[in-house]
Amino acid sequence: MLPTYPFAGRTYSYDPAAPLDISLPLAPGPDQVNCFWAEPVQFDTIRVGSFVGSVALGGSTNYQRIHVTPHGNGTHTECYGHISTDPAITLNQCLRRFLFVARVVSVAPRPQANGDHVVLLADVQAAIMAQPDRALPEALVLRTLPNEAAKRHRQYSGTNPTYIEPALAEYLAEYNIQHFLLDLPSVDREEDAGQLLAHHAFWQYPAQPRREATITELIFVPNEVADGLYLLNLQITSLELDASPSKPVLYRLTSVE
Repeated sequence: MLPTYPFAGRTYSYDPAAPLDISLPLAPGPDQVNCFWAEPVQFDTIRVGSFVGSVALGGSTNYQRIHVTPHGNGTHTECYGHISTDPAITLNQCLRRFLFVARVVSVAPRPQANGDHVVLLADVQAAIMAQPDRALPEALVLRTLPNEAAKRHRQYSGTNPTYIEPALAEYLAEYNIQHFLLDLPSVDREEDAGQLLAHHAFWQYPAQPRREATITELIFVPNEVADGLYLLNLQITSLELDASPSKPVLYRLTSVE
């Protein structure tokens, strides 16, 4: 018998043995996804005296140091500490729950007069309304179209990648969608003179910060994951930092009522 999860007055079942991982892995080398001019992920073998942290090199165990930039390397989740003057605002303190009902939507960005490509609120609303169950969940997972496999390895720095219009971020905040996940480097334009309008709108910062709200960037939603409702398990590391490498995992929800 499958476990169930309640949402919006209905009961859904899900299969814990059928996870759908929508994260991009952290691995060394230049072929991993990268943005905002971050250095590539680096794994260094620890050497202390005669000890070498590599079994292949004769050591007793593998023992490595990791060099990673959460905002620039792979899938990562961030809290409003990302734009706050208070260094005590960390993701580990803000994200206290890890299971949420999420809706996956697929939307094509629109070209703008200035050459930018932007995901518009109207298109996201239309994608939600096109689904049988139109309830707004706790999390929204945005897959941009076309859904190219190259997203797994793309070098975004200096390319002015797609971003969302601030009105979409405002809409998510207005309807209390706590967690926004997308397959782009940022909700904002790569270079916007430091305005970060969508970040500020989503977190309602600084007027009324949404402490528990998070943004997860650089996910990848495979084509076999259909639009619809899922149970989201949002996994992070316990770093006292504004952001963390993360591993969002989806489980398809099926109504049992």
